Amino acid sequence: MSYNLGQQTSKTARARSLFGAALVLACAFGTVTHAAERTITPPTTPDAITPPPENSAFLVGHAFGTQGYVCLPTSTGGTSWTVIGARPEATLFRHVFGQHFQIITHFLSPDANPNENAPKPLPPGGNVTWQSSRDSSRVWAKAVGMTTAGSDPSCPNSGAIPCLLLQSIGNQEGPGGGRLLAETTFVQRLNTNGGSAPDTACTVGQTQLVPYTADYYFFDQDQ
Repeated sequence: MSYNLGQQTSKTARARSLFGAALVLACAFGTVTHAAERTITPPTTPDAITPPPENSAFLVGHAFGTQGYVCLPTSTGGTSWTVIGARPEATLFRHVFGQHFQIITHFLSPDANPNENAPKPLPPGGNVTWQSSRDSSRVWAKAVGMTTAGSDPSCPNSGAIPCLLLQSIGNQEGPGGGRLLAETTFVQRLNTNGGSAPDTACTVGQTQLVPYTADYYFFDQDQ
């Protein structure tokens, strides 16, 4: 009898734990399932990195990751870490009830569904991409505005990678029809810290991953 009671207690505890986890995840994504109840207010930003007024933020995530650099030859016969752009790899989290929950991954990938804003031809190395961890929907984007780190309260850390406004160049639903990021129009990269290219000499082919953090705000068009 005591064994059965122990089993029942264990099952009850597991059920409560699963319910709690589900509740937290629901809260983590709650602001994007009820557009009329949005409470996300991005900080005031310089005009260069502010989306057009008919767009509103629907999601924010704090990124932990790296900017990857490769040393390549320059046109003047030297070498540099910045001949091509950095390769981002990051995971975005939301902070809910004292815990961090993964909501998005950030990386480079080929734009599988380019829109009218996409460059022609598309870069062979891929475009910056954000993919929902919930439904695998994606947005690809290109930078259309920049603010130097340390020059504004929204981008306060001198020496970090710049803060950016990025415009969607393609969106895609998840394989199950998920649309979390499928209507994203703009992405803001703010509050950057770290991530800048090394300032050391390098040998062609050498690579280096530089840690960084940032806040990413996702916008869609007002209805």
